Amino acid sequence: MPGRGGAGLVNAAALRVRWGVLHGLPRYALPRRAARGDKMASLLLGYRGEPGGQYAQFDAIRAEGRIIGSEVGAASADHEVCREILRDKRFATLQPADFGFPGPLARLLEITDPHLPNPVEPPSMLVSEPPSHTAYRHPIAKVFTPKAITRLTDRARIVSEELLDDLAAAARPDLVTGYAAKLPVTMIGRLLGLPEADDEYMLEWGEAAAPLLDPGLPWPVYLRAQRALRGLDDYLTAHFARIRREPGSDDPFALLAASGELTDRELVTNAALLIGAGFETTVNLIGNGVVALLEHPDQLERLRAEPDLWPNAVEEILRFSSPVQRTARVAREDGEIAGLRFRKGTVVSLLLAGANRDPAVFDRPHEFDVARPEAKKNVSFGYGIHACIGAALARMEGAVGLQALFTRYPDLSLDGPGEHRGLSTLYGWASLPARLK
Repeated sequence: MPGRGGAGLVNAAALRVRWGVLHGLPRYALPRRAARGDKMASLLLGYRGEPGGQYAQFDAIRAEGRIIGSEVGAASADHEVCREILRDKRFATLQPADFGFPGPLARLLEITDPHLPNPVEPPSMLVSEPPSHTAYRHPIAKVFTPKAITRLTDRARIVSEELLDDLAAAARPDLVTGYAAKLPVTMIGRLLGLPEADDEYMLEWGEAAAPLLDPGLPWPVYLRAQRALRGLDDYLTAHFARIRREPGSDDPFALLAASGELTDRELVTNAALLIGAGFETTVNLIGNGVVALLEHPDQLERLRAEPDLWPNAVEEILRFSSPVQRTARVAREDGEIAGLRFRKGTVVSLLLAGANRDPAVFDRPHEFDVARPEAKKNVSFGYGIHACIGAALARMEGAVGLQALFTRYPDLSLDGPGEHRGLSTLYGWASLPARLK
């Protein structure tokens, strides 16, 4: 099994210092600001109640203004404002250096950088700006053309049926660990040319690294994520080195590795991003879709009567239970938007899940309707140049995977309460025990 333990992990003391700056300080400061009534601080802490309860917070933010300011930045749950900021060149993606740390702390971040393939740090295209972003995204985009997605659809159907066979043979079927997680990992693994035997490792890595998108992580969670990043770095570096030594494969990333268009670190970091994003978004999409459809049996019956609605149902699931709840941008200059003046360096939290329930855009926003005509207006995959590069693949996997599941098991039900992941940025289920009949 590829590197699991984080051999060669950066000096533990340096890593502890880095955690202290990036997560320890927010863990100390945010609860105190939230207690003083700072809505943005409360949002950054994440909702800790019943799944779905965060939407009341988003409604309250929207009721207060299209974009609101606070001690720790600004926030918006307004659909138009979120779209505008996502495509506005006055705003950039957020990096650790943009949190406004004083000089000594900024220097500590610089000298404790472990240079691991962290999807939320450069050179990940998630947090890069042109021209670097263009250089990373352009060659990778060739993997996700409409023609390529069409070819992958048949593969997704085959994988879904195989996983459903395995689910039937399981003593305790789980719709997340046994199905929703395995479908996207299998698909993205083959796109990257990774051996099928290593899919379980990809699942372990994704689960360990997912919390990195949240602020204020506990030290053990952060340490586990960094060890996972080190293991993945070792694994992917060896994988791409092997590809270069043994050319001949025609899978997309083998060709990209052989082309030399990206440096080793750029290639490994963005491959790690695709594993994480390709897995995290789709596993949450499928899991959230299962729960939404079982909780709204009338909508599931409509899909059985009108199967052509499945692609639109996926859009409605993305809108209703956004797999990615929020993203952030930082102002490059002073300016104004939606009546709020902001200064250079202001961090704006864009509440995508709140924008997806904006009544100015979505009629009856808190109702689940698989035939909703405006469902495609959701911003779950972002907008502008940083829109999710694998969105079409995730949508296809969601439609194929959910339709196959409910076709094979028409009497599907949950076998007790599921376990929610408990993250504030990525929204989904860790476990959904099921009765198949």
